[in-house]
Amino acid sequence: MTEEVSRDHIETDKMNPEFVNEIVKAGADRIRTCIQCGTCSSVCPSGRRTAFRTRELMRKAVLGLKEEVLSSPDLWLCATCLTCLERCPRQIKIIDAIIIMRNMAVAEGYMLPQHRKTSEKLLETGHAVPIDEANKEMRKELGLDEIPPTVHSHPDALKDVQTIMDKTGFKKLIAKEKSEE
Repeated sequence: MTEEVSRDHIETDKMNPEFVNEIVKAGADRIRTCIQCGTCSSVCPSGRRTAFRTRELMRKAVLGLKEEVLSSPDLWLCATCLTCLERCPRQIKIIDAIIIMRNMAVAEGYMLPQHRKTSEKLLETGHAVPIDEANKEMRKELGLDEIPPTVHSHPDALKDVQTIMDKTGFKKLIAKEKSEE
């Protein structure tokens, strides 16, 4: 069997029909109406620069290939720009489906190291990309205040941001991820 044939072969015992039901229940109710036209992949800016194929991800989700979808690094390549939704002839909420699957992936212990690091930075500082000297200088050159009107200039607000992350379960989710390393 060639590598190409084996890659295209889907083992039915790896299909979980409840997976697509979970995605639908979480809010991507039109995902089953995908006709695999490929419009989403053809307009995807991330797909132009990476191996990401939106259509392939949606097909695997509909087929119930839960483990394959949730463990795939491709799940994290979507830039959530909404171009696919704008062009989809079925108006499928592709970005909603991808975000739902990302949340499912994290809940099941799949998170790319870069995303974990960014999430930890968000918990610690209130920013995914904290301000540094280079950013301060760039802001000055653009005629902006060196420090943006965020928790950087209102450190007391960090506690509020952390409270929100705690109440939404984000803090617990990231702490769970960190403890499993």
